[in-house]
Formats: sequence, structure tokens, C-alpha cells
Amino acid sequence: MKAINDAHESEYEVAPDVVAKAPGRFHLIGEHSGFFRDKTLSMTINLSVHIAVSRRSDSVLRFYFVQLNDRKKANLSSLKLKKEDKWANALKSVIYGFVSSGFNLGGMNITVYSDVLPSAGFGITTAIKAASALAIRKLFNLTCTDMELLSVIEKGNKNFLQLQLENHLADNYAALFAKKDNFILTDYSKNTWEYIPVQFLFDGRSVYLTDTKVPRVTVWNEETLFEPKNALLLGDLRETKPNVFGGWAYINNPTDINEVLSEVSEDVRRKLLCVIYEHGNVVSAVEALQKHDFFKFARSVNSSHESLRELYNLSCPETDWILKRINEIDPNLENIRNPVSCGRITGKGFGRCLYSILRDSDIEKFQQKLQEFEKIFGFHPECYRVETADGACIVS
Repeated sequence: MKAINDAHESEYEVAPDVVAKAPGRFHLIGEHSGFFRDKTLSMTINLSVHIAVSRRSDSVLRFYFVQLNDRKKANLSSLKLKKEDKWANALKSVIYGFVSSGFNLGGMNITVYSDVLPSAGFGITTAIKAASALAIRKLFNLTCTDMELLSVIEKGNKNFLQLQLENHLADNYAALFAKKDNFILTDYSKNTWEYIPVQFLFDGRSVYLTDTKVPRVTVWNEETLFEPKNALLLGDLRETKPNVFGGWAYINNPTDINEVLSEVSEDVRRKLLCVIYEHGNVVSAVEALQKHDFFKFARSVNSSHESLRELYNLSCPETDWILKRINEIDPNLENIRNPVSCGRITGKGFGRCLYSILRDSDIEKFQQKLQEFEKIFGFHPECYRVETADGACIVS
């Protein structure tokens, strides 16, 4: 708190009027299924972004990112998306969302403070948007409900950043509405979220996020899968099941599935199969959490990564190496059925970040495996022990 106040005052020679913060986030399962009106399970984490804001007497917008030592400038009357502005475009998108929604704003000095940079992909860019939206609402005393605030962010994503809303609803719900000691489950078919209590999960266990630092390589464009005909095909494979969490499931008859998906290419078929399996993994994980069954939850997580690797073509050898070593920490064959740890690829891009849930007694072994990873592959990963966190809030 003091650090961002000091940075803001040093940069602009005025103390901030408002300071807000929002949590980082990663998705546990289901983040590639939003377009298909499915579910995403997410965890907000205590890697927070702080935003400090002060009013100006003109219409100028000045942005300062402390850790990057980078500065950008814009004007309320001429907000433009600029490739070179990178992180500042997230702030501009929120301002655009307010202005295009009919809210009256003035010039601002805005400071961003985050020990984890947006490039890591742990929900930092979304946290910047959520915290700045809260700060701006407070700064100008806007009559704007939380759901209207969500609409402001979504409008900026869609109309300013040209992003597909289907892929960002879970991001925004988590950043704005998350609650400590809970995961947050987004249901894209209903545009709703709910809390899944998980305090039991951390009894003797810890969650680690690992940025492997492996260069991201986009092997295919995920948006090519997001076509209405593919959504219709998957819709044909759904059946109502009142006794199943969520009220429906994909049919599990391989013959029927192959018949419906026969009109798409083999590559698309495999990826749609992954979406089908991912639904099952989300449902299984939520049911396990509700029953305090870690083993079932861990199997769902491990199964999800396997599906993303084999069918969705999303992982990479380096990430797979770490996750394999995590599952080998305890070589007891019984742990194939009842795994004592689990992990999965996550984060922005293809094949760079992963999360793992480990017994506290295995953390030293995990750290040794990361050291071995450095020697073998030559990359220097960053690892963060994280905890659940509340959603965005005003700090001062």
C-alpha cells in the first residue's frame, strides 16, 4: 500500500485520491470451453495488482507501470488502441467502457503496481481492468452497480480491444466477485457464477504456480475452433440428466459421438472431443470438491491435462516433464488411482505455465525437480506459492 502511494506521488507530485486492488487468477479446468456455453472452474490468488488514481484538471490520461518503469499517455477525447501501448490498452479499454456507457469522466493520473507482470498470464491484465474500474467508479462517484461495472469491462473488451466475450467472462467474474477460501465456477450457458468452498483442499497441501519461462509458441489459432457449426455439433451431443451436476452431460457412446463429428476434419474432431471430456472433468472436479474428495479432484485435474496435451495440442515437452515428475514424487502404485498431488497446464499462451497442488511434505522434492529442470532444459522457472483471495476492492 505504501509502495504504490509513494510511487504515485513521486511520479505525479500528488497523492492518489483512490487506491484499489484486484487478485491474480488462474483457471483450474474448462477455460477453453466458454464459446461452447460450458463451465470454467477458476481460482483467484494473492498475487494482487494495485491501481492508484488521482484526478486532473484537464482531459489528459497518464499511465505509469512501476515495475516496468514504463509510461504512456492518452486523452479522453481520442482513445485509441495502440499496439505499442501494450499494458496501457487494458486501462484505456476500461475508460472507453465507461465513456461509451454514458458516464462522465475527467483526466486522470493512473499508477499500476504489480510484482507479477502481465506477460506471466496469471490473470494480471484482467486484475488491472477490475481494479481500475473500481478505482474510477470511486474517483468520480459514479452511480454504477457491480453488474454495470462488469458491463463496462465487457464493453471495453469487445468494442475497444476486439476480444471475444465468450473467452473472458470467467476472467471478469473471478476478478470482481471471487471470495477467499472458494473457487469460482462460471456457467457460460446461464452467464452466472457460484462459489465452490475449498478450504479442506489446503489442509496439509499447497498450490504452486510455475512460469517455466519456455518461449510461447502458438502451434494453432484457437479461435479457428470457435465456429457456430462446431457449437451446434456439440449441442447435438448433449442430453439432459437431472441427477448430474449442472443438469446435463454429453452422451458417452463413442459410435454416436463419431457419427455426429464425422463431418469435421480429424484435427477439429480431436479438439471437440477434448471439449467434451473437459466438461466431464469440470463436473467431476466440482462434485469431488463438494464431497471433500481430493483423490477424485486430483484425477480430474490430471485427466484434464492429459486431454489438453493429447487432443487439444496445447502443452509442450517441458511442461509435461514437470507435471510427470510431480506425479512421480510418491511412486506408490496405489496413487495412480488415488493421487496425492496433481497439476495441469494453465495461463496465457501455449505451453508455458502450470499449476500444481502438493502435500506440504513434498514441497522440497518439488523444488528439487525444478532445479533438475533448469539443468536439463536451461530455462529458469519462477515459482509462486499462492492462496485463494477475495475479488477486487477499494483499499483507500
